[in-house]
Amino acid sequence: MTQAPGNPLRSHPSFRYFFLCRMSATMLLQMMMVIVAWQMYDGTHSAYDLGLVGLAQFIPSLALCLLVGQIADRHDRRRILMGCMVLQCVIAILLIAATHGGWLDRTVLLLASVGLGIARAFQMPTQQALLPMLVPQSLLPRALALNAAGTQFATITGPAAGGFLYVAGASAVYGCCVGMGIFATVMLGLIRYERALPKREQVTLQSLFAGIGFIWQRKEVLGAISLDLFAVLFGGATALLPVFARDVLHTGSWGLGLLRSAPAIGALLVSLYLARHPIERRVGKLMFFSVGMYGVTTMIFALSTSFAVSLAALVLTGAFDMVSVVVRQSLVQLETPDGMRGRVSAVNSIFVGASNQLGEFESGLTAGWMGAPASVLLGGAATVCIVALWMRLFPALTQRQKLTTA
Repeated sequence: MTQAPGNPLRSHPSFRYFFLCRMSATMLLQMMMVIVAWQMYDGTHSAYDLGLVGLAQFIPSLALCLLVGQIADRHDRRRILMGCMVLQCVIAILLIAATHGGWLDRTVLLLASVGLGIARAFQMPTQQALLPMLVPQSLLPRALALNAAGTQFATITGPAAGGFLYVAGASAVYGCCVGMGIFATVMLGLIRYERALPKREQVTLQSLFAGIGFIWQRKEVLGAISLDLFAVLFGGATALLPVFARDVLHTGSWGLGLLRSAPAIGALLVSLYLARHPIERRVGKLMFFSVGMYGVTTMIFALSTSFAVSLAALVLTGAFDMVSVVVRQSLVQLETPDGMRGRVSAVNSIFVGASNQLGEFESGLTAGWMGAPASVLLGGAATVCIVALWMRLFPALTQRQKLTTA
């Protein structure tokens, strides 16, 4: 990696508005997720129910994947994102009413999780498809890294703020989420970009599955996103953090907020570095090394009974994971034409969603069988094995030197 001169991203105001919108939207979502998970475990004391929360968020992404890609490629992406913000604000208001009305229960929390999953199903691929329209292609890797830094900062402050605000009650958290949703909507309204919308052609099976075919034909892109899918699917511990906070590390909601924020601290530091020092050589080997170390640090977290050691291990998981995120997103966006970005980003979001939400269900299920520490330990070991296998299955990705082919 070599140092990159200056920061020309400052001359693109629409990117700044997008950056602020993404931070606010991420903080909103993270705060809601941490409190929904805490309220679920506080009410049921069931790791299995925590897994169901993740599954409830993933199913809409899977069901809506092909539709979302078509919509993102055929309509104004800013308006789609505005609709996502409105939906999340409505969910937050309903949770406030349920909390005050005394009818908040397991079913309501699962339904809220489904609603959040619908919002994320549209939000994630649309955001990914919109960003390349706001900066020149030569600045895209740096824009992705800086955008990831802002997202990770929000991921740090969101859960931590949610945990501390929860002392004043869940309604205080959800009310703050409504305010952030309004701010994100205003920022979206300020974004300007030029894009000729495609002609309204008939939706066919070929157009619906075009994103899948595009990724399948580019083996390096397929290898990168599938590696992320399986590594985080088995190696993630996010869904079980309420269990670790309460039963292993013996802390409260404030400790859960810090644990949820810890991976984002490491990711933030790495993304800030990559925004100024783009990866310029040995891209493939660096990505595989980082994912392998993600698995190792996950195992350290599983074995720890010290709050400080657990925090440090989670910081490292976020740092190593961010390298993979920047490489994967850069490969996908740089090699995809704009007319296909919505559909390709929608397929990519399924991989990401599966690795997170479906991974949370897998973690909850295995934790119900063997306990949370053993479940996370096994997942970390599986991640290391997957890295070794993927290096053999995708040799071109292993030997990839640069993000761009130019």
